[in-house]
Amino acid sequence: MAGETAGSGRGGAMRGGTLQVVQTLAAQGEPERAAQLYEELGAAQRERLRKEASQGTAKERHWLVDVLRRARDFTGAARLLDGSGDDVKVADLYAQGGQHVAAAEAYLRAGEVERAAAAFERGGALERALEVYRGLGASESMAHCLVRLGRHFEAADLYHQLGQAHAEAEALGGVLAEDPRYVEAVLRTCKVLDAGGFTHRALAVLADALSSSELLRVDPVLVTEKARLLRRMGLDVEAEALLARLAAGASVPEASGYRFLKAIPIFGELPLEDMKDLYRLARPVTATPGTVMLEKGAPGTGLLVLLEGSVDVFSGNEPNARLLNTLGPGSHLGEISLVQDGPVSANVRAKTAVRALRITRESFQHFLATHDTASLHIYRLFTQSLAARVRALSS
Repeated sequence: MAGETAGSGRGGAMRGGTLQVVQTLAAQGEPERAAQLYEELGAAQRERLRKEASQGTAKERHWLVDVLRRARDFTGAARLLDGSGDDVKVADLYAQGGQHVAAAEAYLRAGEVERAAAAFERGGALERALEVYRGLGASESMAHCLVRLGRHFEAADLYHQLGQAHAEAEALGGVLAEDPRYVEAVLRTCKVLDAGGFTHRALAVLADALSSSELLRVDPVLVTEKARLLRRMGLDVEAEALLARLAAGASVPEASGYRFLKAIPIFGELPLEDMKDLYRLARPVTATPGTVMLEKGAPGTGLLVLLEGSVDVFSGNEPNARLLNTLGPGSHLGEISLVQDGPVSANVRAKTAVRALRITRESFQHFLATHDTASLHIYRLFTQSLAARVRALSS
């Protein structure tokens, strides 16, 4: 009609004012200018613009989604695109905006179930994450969620089924003294540690439990277990003196590798709970003398932390390769392969019998995807370490 204006008719309100300018710029191939204009609006104006745009055509919404993405209003872009059928893109935008639960729901709609589970976990929706992990049969991820939910025995049972004794012990270690099943947790922890060759640690756990209350100090079941452990160590006569030193805080060798893992520079700022979560991802590795543990040129397998024994590091895998170094307990290899793909740069061969821990790149990437604060700390320290290496090489 001759009397119609650009802002009248169906959708007229939507095409008026700032929204019209933003959409015009986007349609004319100037999305950066449109994004800048959007950024300069106040929060209330941006909200009104998004609301108006949601009533527009699919093409108009598509233009504005690109503008909002460029302006880094990822959540606004996701909400505008939600319902379009492009659920993966919607989920990615929600994730970029820190809306992990909304991202997880979109991933589910898209059939990206594993990504949905990780997003639920990252967003703190642990029960939902647990439900999705259960459907996937991802027992290890289920166990991790159960630990974070405080369901320590269920987590321990799963870790036991997976053959991850150290993670089973760590899960049981989260049971509080006021829990009705605390004594059961202590006894089971002691048996797991003792069976793994960590009798000193088992005795330390038991000593801590016995010293936590007068009632437990005379608990016949705990006292019997204490006696069993002391006999295992051949310390029948020295039992009382040893228990006194443990109760006083005397150091006990951490043969499990937790302290070694904690000492690695890129983990230097992780809080206790994140370190414990990371430690549960580690897998025990053993090797006989002469075993090639890392092969030059092969894809990186993740982080290797030496607990016992020593390894030789060679320049290559040929017989006359140059010996670069010999490493012992506490040393670590392969941390770069945790954060980027690439071939192994040297050949590593067991010089003696070796016991170690390995964290695979896949497990580590899942850890980063579900621990935002830890990820920031790790990447910052990794970048600093890399920069220091570059400076050292340059000089």
